[in-house]
Amino acid sequence: MTGNAASALRDEDAFDTSALHVWLKSNSDLNLPSTPPQLSQFLGGASNLTYLVRYPELDLVLRRPPHGHKAVSAHDMGREVTVQRALHPHYPLVPTIHGFCTDPGVIGSDFYVMEHIPGVIMRSEAPAELRSEQTADLAATVVDALADLHAIDPTVVGLEEFGRGPGYVHRQITGWSDRYRKARTDDVPDGETVMTWLAEHEPVDVAQCLVHGDWRFDNMVLDLDQSRIVGVLDWEMSTIGDPLMDLGASLAYWVQADDDDAFLALRRQPTHLPGMPTRAQIVDRYATRTGLAIDNWTFYEVYGLFRLAVIIQQIWYRYRRGETTNPVFANFGIGVNILMNRAGSLIP
Repeated sequence: MTGNAASALRDEDAFDTSALHVWLKSNSDLNLPSTPPQLSQFLGGASNLTYLVRYPELDLVLRRPPHGHKAVSAHDMGREVTVQRALHPHYPLVPTIHGFCTDPGVIGSDFYVMEHIPGVIMRSEAPAELRSEQTADLAATVVDALADLHAIDPTVVGLEEFGRGPGYVHRQITGWSDRYRKARTDDVPDGETVMTWLAEHEPVDVAQCLVHGDWRFDNMVLDLDQSRIVGVLDWEMSTIGDPLMDLGASLAYWVQADDDDAFLALRRQPTHLPGMPTRAQIVDRYATRTGLAIDNWTFYEVYGLFRLAVIIQQIWYRYRRGETTNPVFANFGIGVNILMNRAGSLIP
């Protein structure tokens, strides 16, 4: 996948490739050769660990949890597998799962193996093959694919028990606030003003649908020749919830060209390019496609920024404790400060 090149394994993330091969031969639905695969690591992500498993005529992708302290509800391989297996027949952008292992004796943790979807994954900078006239079409496709996901009836795909029912907005605010307080370090804001405002302005759920939880360009495989999405990855945070909360979470990553310098420094996808819509234009397009009225967007925008700050803070907490040495995380504390300050500045 262009834009997501695999590299040599970090020592802390390595495991016995032969043990993986033996397990796959016995437990997957694949016809594999006798020799073990070559293993490399995708280094772009900041949460679950993702590997390229390469056989002579077949590429696969393996996902496993990170090391060290983890939030209780995070990094659940079983949830990722459940939602992808249920969704795939109805939402073909989901990769096919080939095997799921719950025995930590194989590689040291739960893991699953899925198909590798060829294509482009966009990171901070646009790939050279992206033409300027494609940006608007790609952005529209990203918005429409999220709306299409939200339109799927969870009961039709067998995921009606995947969530916890009404009250999703309240659970998100209380849950993320609790996680922030538990993972807070001495170099980030206490966040009490933001958390209190969110708690005092919670709207009722507008709907109960399947939410992705991490909808952004670098979780999508793109076919640039046709300006379309061919795969949606990273279903770690998916559940049944409120669609506007999913949209708010997604747009926390959408840094546009006229944002302030601090927020621009956090940009991790090329949403600043000419032709890319603004966040307001995305909200309008989503509302038109779904028919949902969005008259209190500030709440969802503040929530999205706060939630992203908590996700980053949990990783920063592990980095500060020495539980991960990935240099990608070295400035995450600065990012938390920027996001929390921005969320506070949007509060009326």
